Amino acid sequence: MSQTLAPYACQPERTRGRLHAEPGGETRGPRDAFQRDRDRIIHSIAFRRLRHKTQVFVAPDGDHYRVRLTHSLEVAQIGRTIARALGLNEDLTEALCLAHDIGHPPFGHAGEDALEAAMEGQGGFDHNAHTLRVLMLLESPYPRWPGLNLTWDMLEGLAKHNGPVDNPGWAMRELDALFPLELGHWPSLEAQVAAISDDIAYDNHDIDDGLRAGLLTLDQILEVPMVAACWDRVQARHPGVAPERLLRELVRDQIGGMVNDVIETTRKAITDAGVRDVADVRSAGKALSGFSPGLAEDERVLKRFMYATLYHHPEQLAAAEKARRIVSDLFAAYRSDPGLMTENWSGQCSVAEPARSRHIADYIAGMTDRFAQKRHEEIFGRAIADTVD
Repeated sequence: MSQTLAPYACQPERTRGRLHAEPGGETRGPRDAFQRDRDRIIHSIAFRRLRHKTQVFVAPDGDHYRVRLTHSLEVAQIGRTIARALGLNEDLTEALCLAHDIGHPPFGHAGEDALEAAMEGQGGFDHNAHTLRVLMLLESPYPRWPGLNLTWDMLEGLAKHNGPVDNPGWAMRELDALFPLELGHWPSLEAQVAAISDDIAYDNHDIDDGLRAGLLTLDQILEVPMVAACWDRVQARHPGVAPERLLRELVRDQIGGMVNDVIETTRKAITDAGVRDVADVRSAGKALSGFSPGLAEDERVLKRFMYATLYHHPEQLAAAEKARRIVSDLFAAYRSDPGLMTENWSGQCSVAEPARSRHIADYIAGMTDRFAQKRHEEIFGRAIADTVD
């Protein structure tokens, strides 16, 4: 049975279309425009590479830690749940969730910091703009146009899922000139739901991975009032069960509580704003989907805790420093000798700036953690672990 959409949901038959017209007769199955967007993401090489890109832990040794791919799948599951409850388009929401991290370079934020520094003076690097760059220009599986030729609604949602882009960088400006995305307006509710679903996923799943890695302890996370209150409820429901058996129940309960809060808060915001259609959403002048004020403050406290205890843990900082060295070294090597890149990339490298550096950044950003490590060892002769104390 097809989903009944709310009047403020994005409707596939009302999409603003694609940059490149696609002649009829190529539907390849009974799918609407947003379902095709989702499937193009899933079948892309860029999406498959997320399997070996850092989420929290750089090139994790264990098989049970999250990577960008599994994180994106978990965000999509949360996003679809919220979208269904609100009558939004689940397929567009899912596509946005699956694609939102495609622009991340190897080694997560450490890799991005290194690329940003390497690109100083050449426009810098931003993973969100690079997501659109990959999908609109770099990944080109079709014979008649570059990119995946996604719908305007999909690209707009990716560009602005965190809100209007008031000061776009070079990459976003170029893409917006190619296919104007109304960067100064708020995006669809589907995009807003994708953004808050990302927060819900990493807030809770990073706790799970931190505990599994031994970088967090139960006593530590219970210092966070929101977590402690949820833990009390979980223990009350399961008296006598060993604490280690309840940790994943804690994570599930926190996710459920956050999801319910977002659904209730968003419904109220839609009503209060008098939203009748998608145009009203985009012109509302503020986000309509998010946490209630109380939960938003609790979530900020949780984030501060996670930065202090997990993201800035000494082991994490040491791994991040090694990751930055790998990316910085590779950028310098390729800039000095583009022939070190694979043949299809080296042959397209410009001698002029900023095109030269931007091409090299495109190449490095597409690498997985392990490919970047391998290339560094091939060029510099030994593992970065041997060169960093």
